[in-house]
Amino acid sequence: MKITKLSSTWRSTLAAVIMLVVSLAANSPAQATGNQKVAGEWKTVEDVFGFPGANLPGGVIRFNMPRKDLHVTLAGTEIKPGLALGAWAAFHHVGANDAMVMGDLVLTEDEVAPVVKALLDGGVEVTAIHNHLIGESPKLIYLHMGGHGDPVKMAQTIKHAVGLTKSPLPTGGSAKETADIGFDVAAVEKIMGRQGNVSGGVLHFNAPRAEKLTEEGMDTPPSMGAGTAINFQPTGNGRAAIAGDFALTGKEVGPVMKVLHDNGVQTVALHSHALDDVPRLFYMHFWANDDALKLARVLRGALDQTNSEK
Repeated sequence: MKITKLSSTWRSTLAAVIMLVVSLAANSPAQATGNQKVAGEWKTVEDVFGFPGANLPGGVIRFNMPRKDLHVTLAGTEIKPGLALGAWAAFHHVGANDAMVMGDLVLTEDEVAPVVKALLDGGVEVTAIHNHLIGESPKLIYLHMGGHGDPVKMAQTIKHAVGLTKSPLPTGGSAKETADIGFDVAAVEKIMGRQGNVSGGVLHFNAPRAEKLTEEGMDTPPSMGAGTAINFQPTGNGRAAIAGDFALTGKEVGPVMKVLHDNGVQTVALHSHALDDVPRLFYMHFWANDDALKLARVLRGALDQTNSEK
């Protein structure tokens, strides 16, 4: 009986010691300070924009600023902001006090000059200015930006630049939407081989690159915008308008373009979005309006020509 009592007491004491050690480790000043610093830094960035960002894989926070003020048509189809009017800025930590930013602003022609000046004056690089569509009305210009440094200062610069446009900034988080948008979403997802996400009346797919990505030598999570984006907007009777871009290495450009061209999907732009990315990526933008399942098969065939995550 005495031995049993001693063993039980020892086990209880040992358990208490383990719990104390775990508790101290979990709540150590160093770890608490680190967590508070990260959370506090993103909160100050959110305070600049005035609305919450979306937390994405790889420690990325993204602020979506769709151009809901614009009424854009292409070949008789009114384009929803989620299809091809999605301005955004994404931030990722690259050091104790530094972050990298990448983003894309959707501009009318008269907005380009003042926005470029505001970004450059604030120390944010302009990395590309070009089209993503052909034949849209009014004509749109897409400006890509990047940089690294104090995330709050970069956010202030971007917020100021966006303020020079007529872009309405979001006021809060968006509610989850139903997947019933006019065509068989489950069938499209099965063909694409991945799950999509419905927002703004548009079905979105993202396919990250499989290899490690860097920009100016800094690790770049695919959720910073360095992956393939495919969007389906319903246009009635099981049809959909598609837009987006494939993120491609040079050797992948030809095979992907051939798949699209041979199956009635128009390539509308081919260009870079960044200045010093490794591997060097080119972005191929596309457009079509046809049966949603047919288009999904074409896009899946093109995606299979790339080194994308499965």
